[in-house]
Amino acid sequence: MTDKQLQESEYRQFRDFLEQQCGIVLGENKQYLVKSRLGPLMQRFSIATLSELLTKTMNPFERQLRSAVIDAMTTNETLWFRDTYPYELLKSQIFPELEKTCRSVKIWSAASSSGQEPYSISMTVLEYQQGRPNAFPGGVSILGTDISNTMLEHCQRAEYDGLALARGLSPERRSRFFEDSGKGMMRVKEQVRKNVSFRHLNLLDSYTLLGKFDIIFCRNVLIYFSPEVKTKIIRQFAQALNSRGYLILGASESLSSLNEDFEMLRCNPGIIYRKKT
Repeated sequence: MTDKQLQESEYRQFRDFLEQQCGIVLGENKQYLVKSRLGPLMQRFSIATLSELLTKTMNPFERQLRSAVIDAMTTNETLWFRDTYPYELLKSQIFPELEKTCRSVKIWSAASSSGQEPYSISMTVLEYQQGRPNAFPGGVSILGTDISNTMLEHCQRAEYDGLALARGLSPERRSRFFEDSGKGMMRVKEQVRKNVSFRHLNLLDSYTLLGKFDIIFCRNVLIYFSPEVKTKIIRQFAQALNSRGYLILGASESLSSLNEDFEMLRCNPGIIYRKKT
């Protein structure tokens, strides 16, 4: 067996481990994904074969390796203002509604990856306030959470290269909201960063300590979980939302019969969910 080959039994064992640790369900015949994601860790940790790497990962005392493996398997590509319509709905429908409450607004970006989503939300807030300078006198706070410490460090640096900036960001927004930080990198400006904070969170854990939110973004994440785990996460989202709060999922995701706490709103384009009470 070559250094990156996996036996079927090893793959099945790793699938069970990953689902137990973070809820992600790998489908059948996804060995190629494991090889491509974990292959670079072999050199980093001086491990000769992928089989040996997985065996060590199962050891609860190999904390650094475990963290690196989960980082590698849960890191997903993202982009600025993904699908566009959620951000337009914030400005046209949700923010005007929340503005009437005359209180601070809390938004949660669950699984914030490398930071594009929470920073896109913050830019949207600033664009809305440009036309309505007195909106949200109590402020808007945006929390980004992720299971990957590597991604959280990236978020907090708030620096992006030209390739990342080209994914969904208009020249106008790049000019307004970014500044040159040297070595070909651009940094999100302070006016955008000041509304955003980040912390580590596994979506399988409790959300109680996060407090209550007016809006939760959880986009293109639920597709990786089993129906049982999805149901648990959606139930906890409902508990974490204020009355009539909004849940925004990915364009290809649906609550369907997973939960009865939300009503579906067709917004043309797009679908969002509102907590019933």
